[in-house]
Amino acid sequence: MSYYHLLDLPHVLQYSFYPQQEWGPCPDYASDLFVEVDAGIRISCRFFSADPKFPTVLFFHGNGEIACDYDMIAPYFFSRSKANLIVAEFRGYGASDGKPTFAGLIADAHKIFQAVSAELSNRGFLDDIWVMGRSMGSIPALELAKSYPKEIRGLIIESGFPSATRIAKRLGLPVPEADIRLIEDECIKKIRSITMPALIIHGDCDTLVAISEAYTLDKELGSAEKRLFIVQGADHNSVITSDFSGYFQAISDFIHG
Repeated sequence: MSYYHLLDLPHVLQYSFYPQQEWGPCPDYASDLFVEVDAGIRISCRFFSADPKFPTVLFFHGNGEIACDYDMIAPYFFSRSKANLIVAEFRGYGASDGKPTFAGLIADAHKIFQAVSAELSNRGFLDDIWVMGRSMGSIPALELAKSYPKEIRGLIIESGFPSATRIAKRLGLPVPEADIRLIEDECIKKIRSITMPALIIHGDCDTLVAISEAYTLDKELGSAEKRLFIVQGADHNSVITSDFSGYFQAISDFIHG
């Protein structure tokens, strides 16, 4: 069991997660898959599929986001990065059941990955999966990259961080220092064990997750092939809009290069 469960305190969860429970119907180029992660709890994953011969990016969104927020973004993954996109939600977000916890992010990621892999195979899609995490989504993305080095081709982290303890520290939430050290040591050890190709994307004006977190990830990742793409003038939520072409080109070059 991950030490992340030590952050699952009511006063920490209250200020760490912002579940949005809206939901929108699928566009023509998408479909929804519900993954049962626990008894009576299903997680919604939206498949944005363009071509069975494209690689597929399994994407874990940021805090306060939901899968259907990517309805308008997915076509650019198709056209500019030549990749299918699957957006997985967190518990309590969008059409997903339950309440979000840090332990849940870790445990659910495995069942989501296994279900998505099986679904891609059933649909006859290419066995070419890349995992991507944005902000809070970096937690499950890093977990999968460490756990499935043979099944996942590469890792992309956008506006992410090595450890969620950064959230508790930034908000000034009372968490025992001993627990913080356990989590941070575990996370650094996990990151150092990741050897697959990695791309880190971060805005240089990020006021929510400091750019120093991107540099830490780049330094600590055990990957022999890793790229750091800094988006000039971008804040936490404006990475795509600050350099639209550069963003998708960086992903395309990473996946197809």
